Amino acid sequence: MNRALRRVLTAAAGGVVMMAIAAAPADARRRPDYSPGVGTANPSALVAAEIAFARAAREKGQWKAFDEFADDEAVMFVPEPVRAKTWLSGRKEPAAPVQWQASQVWMSCDGTMGVTKGGWQQPDGSVGYFTTIWQKRKKGDYRWVLDQGDSLAQALPNSDMLSASVADCARPGDRPDPDALIVEGKVPDAAPGMDGKGRSKDGTLRWSYHVNADHSRSLSVSLLKNGTMTEVLRSDVAAPKAQ
Repeated sequence: MNRALRRVLTAAAGGVVMMAIAAAPADARRRPDYSPGVGTANPSALVAAEIAFARAAREKGQWKAFDEFADDEAVMFVPEPVRAKTWLSGRKEPAAPVQWQASQVWMSCDGTMGVTKGGWQQPDGSVGYFTTIWQKRKKGDYRWVLDQGDSLAQALPNSDMLSASVADCARPGDRPDPDALIVEGKVPDAAPGMDGKGRSKDGTLRWSYHVNADHSRSLSVSLLKNGTMTEVLRSDVAAPKAQ
């Protein structure tokens, strides 16, 4: 079952988050090749977005929070891909929200897009993981453009360390975006289909998903590393069991 149906974010307010963030090369940070600029990644901003998301879920309701923090074209899986805003409209709130905690962050060099992954826990004791893709808006805050996950037999290992990885800043000769047809941060179709993809403005982070006819699916996230796009996250979700 997908993360959006099974989890709602609860992060420990006031907790201290330790992050190992890869710094962009100094000479790349000086080159204003992209807007808002290379070398401006700030993974802690995504942690802050998750914490705010959690607070809204506790105070306003699970689905209201998902709707509030969703991009207008955000996609979720139920299990088929749907426009989140449409699916969430008028959705009845559950008796108790799911809780979740981010444990990994990936971000483009320019900070326009990032990915969080972590574990969720249901009130009934069931557990799983989630993956969320976040896009930076013009005003500087983040909204999620894709949310998905799955249940697990055992909870993800607990860790006091939240890890983060930042893409290398693009240089002449690098191939940050071999697919020129990818739309920045958006699923290109008017409505979500069996395939979707997007990228950061500077092309140093890109993602894609594929949904099969049985609603099994895969999600891939790549970062620019050492001059080429390198897959850093892959999530394969099995087809839902027949009811």
